Amino acid sequence: MRFRIEQFLAGPLAQVESALVDPAFLASLADLPKLGGPELLDQRVDGDLVHQRVRYSFVGELSSAVTRFVDPAKLTWIETSVLDRRTHVTDFHILPDHYANRLTCKGRFVLAEEPGGRSTKRTAEGDLSVHIPFVGRKAEQAIISGLADHARMEAESMGRWLAQHA
Repeated sequence: MRFRIEQFLAGPLAQVESALVDPAFLASLADLPKLGGPELLDQRVDGDLVHQRVRYSFVGELSSAVTRFVDPAKLTWIETSVLDRRTHVTDFHILPDHYANRLTCKGRFVLAEEPGGRSTKRTAEGDLSVHIPFVGRKAEQAIISGLADHARMEAESMGRWLAQHA
């Protein structure tokens, strides 16, 4: 399923981009519901490129239809990403720790400063597929809805973070 999610982040592009790869900002996202605290596994800067691997876990509620196919304790994944600080584009790929044959997801984040330079739009576009008979499409819709909710809460966290650290 193709998806597109837009966030409006309260801060200039350079500050937002720096926060998105700041280990302390990532750690601050542990307070958000449904996802366990992000764990920065690796970060490497190569010129204008920032390579990053972050582990996430799902800690929200799941329907019994979903738990017939997956163990909620095994819903962990690694987001690998490469940010190009010249173009403000991040390519990402989701790698499940378990059930790798049941979920695929990849896409791109694009940052664009809004007129006036006080806020930044972050657009996520990608493809998500859940390979579970009969419930795959509903699971995809639920995941994308959850991603949109998380994006909204992440934007609120970013606003608080930048107000304290900028």
